Amino acid sequence: MTAHFTTPLRETPFHARTAPLNRLHNWGAWAGYRTPLCYGDTAMEHSAIRNAASLYDISPMMKYRISGPGAEDYLNRLTLRNVSKLAENTIQYTGWTDDAGQMMDDGTLFRLGAQEFRLCAQERHLPWLLDGAWGFDVVIQDETEAIAALALQGPTSASILRACGFAIDGLKPFRLARFSFADGEVMISRTGFTGDLGYELWIDPASALSLWDHLMANGALYGLMPVGTEAVMLARTEAGFLTTNLDFIPAHQAVREDRTRSPLELGLGWMIDWDKGHFTGRRALLAQREGKTQRWAIVGLDVPGNVSAEGSILYHRKKHEVGFVTAACWSPTLKRNIAIAHVQAAHSECRDLWVEIYALRELQYAKLMLQVTPAPRPFFAPERRRLTPAQAF
Repeated sequence: MTAHFTTPLRETPFHARTAPLNRLHNWGAWAGYRTPLCYGDTAMEHSAIRNAASLYDISPMMKYRISGPGAEDYLNRLTLRNVSKLAENTIQYTGWTDDAGQMMDDGTLFRLGAQEFRLCAQERHLPWLLDGAWGFDVVIQDETEAIAALALQGPTSASILRACGFAIDGLKPFRLARFSFADGEVMISRTGFTGDLGYELWIDPASALSLWDHLMANGALYGLMPVGTEAVMLARTEAGFLTTNLDFIPAHQAVREDRTRSPLELGLGWMIDWDKGHFTGRRALLAQREGKTQRWAIVGLDVPGNVSAEGSILYHRKKHEVGFVTAACWSPTLKRNIAIAHVQAAHSECRDLWVEIYALRELQYAKLMLQVTPAPRPFFAPERRRLTPAQAF
């Protein structure tokens, strides 16, 4: 029997196009797949996201098809939001917790039909989904390998889709539409992980390369550039989005019980529908809300200077450790040094809060103790991301 660590990482349906473009041969692992971290220059790739358009292979994202007469009731029991309010061809950003009300993951829930859904997430959850389906008339399938996907993001993304012949003018945020392409169909959703105008395209792997070539050919005049994970993560930090296993540990993966977080502690309390009926974790979350027993709060911060504070510790009055930074960057878009951080609930207002940064300067580290100020998230939220029809750039 072959050990898993001797098995090569899988190649996505777009690998025949991404591999020749990855001139740095800079690859990372994502859900068992090989994915580009940077094709050549992260700064240029990030600039494409904010000033033109970018193409990012999201095929490794976990995709679960949930169907059957009991699918809606099952998903209402599983997730935090009210699935009954989700119309056909629309999408919810949602999350789900364990029985103790601790976050397992967040993701997007697509309603493809009256009894057909697709749940997309960062982490693998099939055993949990199957365990929770007991008693419901529902079928759950892992369709990750059966669907190729691309994220087309940036201000010229709508213009590129129009040039490709896709009539997306009526497509609102968190809506989806289907179009004929090649010998089949491409589904386009107005979703993404950059906080900008953008779309995600879902297609049969057999037509993946044709779709890539069609987008690249029509996107050339609009500055379309393939981008890697590093540029996308920079954009998501500007947007203030959370990433599983970077900004919080999934409850089912945590080794230490005090490392988990509830949706209330992650600033996701807005998505909880308390009136829809029972859902997994409701009792624990209700007790936390009514007892005000949240241990942590997640906050946005402005940091002086231009040295990233990622991984740094936060102190109250320079003395007492009260939190830590999970994501940070010098934002090329905002020209600000920003951070996402966990702080103890008692310090959620960020008064007299300081960050300890070790800056590498010519092989030596210089210790910086800088006072931070709270900053609302999202840090970057351009109006163009919501305008319908999307503007032509």
